[in-house]
Amino acid sequence: MSLIHIFAVNVKSYRNEKGLSQEDLADLSGLHRTYISAIERERRNISIENIEKIACALNVPPHYLLLPTDNSK
Repeated sequence: MSLIHIFAVNVKSYRNEKGLSQEDLADLSGLHRTYISAIERERRNISIENIEKIACALNVPPHYLLLPTDNSK
């Protein structure tokens, strides 16, 4: 299982858990909505800076977005 897949699943899961749309997450993180969409569809690699922005917007420690979960299997 790739780290990109794990990250994509975790971002979507945390976003949905918090009741945020992709546009909401984009606004909170300072990133573009299409970029968030591409991340969730595993179409983009992501920098450490942007991992931090997304984690901050989701109010979770950045490493949580990289840990395999039951949802990422």
